[in-house]
Amino acid sequence: MKGNVLVGQSGGPTAVINSSLAGVFKTAMERGFNKVYGMRYGIQGFMDEQYIDMSDFIRNELDLELLKRTPSAFLGTCRYKLPEIHEDRAVYERIFELLDKLNIEVFIYIGGNDSMDTIRKLYDYSLLTGARQKFVGCPKTIDNDLAITDHTPGFGSAAKYIATSIKEIICDAMGFSYKKKNVTIVEIMGRNAGWLTGAAGLSACEDCAGPDLIYLPEMPFSTENFVAKVKQLLEEKDVVVAVVSEGIKTEDGKYVCELATSNASKDAFGHIQMTGTASYLAHVINGELGCKTRAIELSTLQRAAAHMASRVDVDEAFNVGGATVKAADEGASGVMVVIERVSDDPYQSTTGVYDVHRIANDEKVVPREWISEDGTYVTEAFLDYVRPLIQGHYNPMMVAGLPRHLSINQHGYDWSAPKGR
Repeated sequence: MKGNVLVGQSGGPTAVINSSLAGVFKTAMERGFNKVYGMRYGIQGFMDEQYIDMSDFIRNELDLELLKRTPSAFLGTCRYKLPEIHEDRAVYERIFELLDKLNIEVFIYIGGNDSMDTIRKLYDYSLLTGARQKFVGCPKTIDNDLAITDHTPGFGSAAKYIATSIKEIICDAMGFSYKKKNVTIVEIMGRNAGWLTGAAGLSACEDCAGPDLIYLPEMPFSTENFVAKVKQLLEEKDVVVAVVSEGIKTEDGKYVCELATSNASKDAFGHIQMTGTASYLAHVINGELGCKTRAIELSTLQRAAAHMASRVDVDEAFNVGGATVKAADEGASGVMVVIERVSDDPYQSTTGVYDVHRIANDEKVVPREWISEDGTYVTEAFLDYVRPLIQGHYNPMMVAGLPRHLSINQHGYDWSAPKGR
């Protein structure tokens, strides 16, 4: 008899992260694994013995379909950095003690760069100790910055939401343009990679001109040049809409959001909390040009809008989740599942596996040739790459006028105390 599967979610969630979880559960059951345990709050919660039997929550096909349509991380997530093995071996001893206790045969972590770092470290420890578990990474991030894979589950739905929201923001701004000059600056997630910000360019279509300016973190940002560009545009039109990445940096490498505040907090991986870029630039424009300005920060809406999920994205996320189980069941370990694009028209993709050491702690950024020469927009090649990923719609299951989701809490679980030590 096969053992059990343990799956966790880590880092920032996406609109389709739970579709991958559904894919893991369904494939594990089909392949004859005994149980699928879910880590509550990732590896950090697992070390306190916070876990659930997924069968208690997914009891039929309806529950599975609800899970695929549920935003946020169903299991809960964390941003916990495992120490290097030589720094704290006791942490690893604790984790592997629990894996043996639960008869875990396969460990799957759904996440981005930092999560793949966790897979790398656990796999390396298993090689040192001869542990029997298989460790496989399941890609997830709206940032689309994981190396090797063509794109990541979560990116397509976030791109679809961003392009839609930019269209609506432009419509709103145009409604206030009579004898008034106004500038709207929209801040999009993306620390060092501008994939999400560039997706704003998809809003340019038959019924919308799209944003006037798009600034990605791959290019140095000059506040002085930005003001000059906006001033020039206002001489030609009444409404200017600029889209900026939260991670745009000045020539000397300083994040623009740090110009607004010097007290940004950091997470366990040393990442500063990024916010305030649009507000800072709106304040500068207002002070320099004296026109009406508005700053809009889409923030977590970009990753939580399951009602705007792309069907391509939901289906790929589900397939990738299943592929992680298949890979481990066939003997793979220390790998991440990747998406390989087969064709654009019609769009087709397949999955493969790749050594996680080549992926963890690497960061895929937008190629220079996909950014306009002056650094204020993306090229058609960029848009051609993204456009297939936003296609189709996954209709929510509506109850009393609102989407219905699957929730752990609705099942009456008591999390008042850990199961732990």
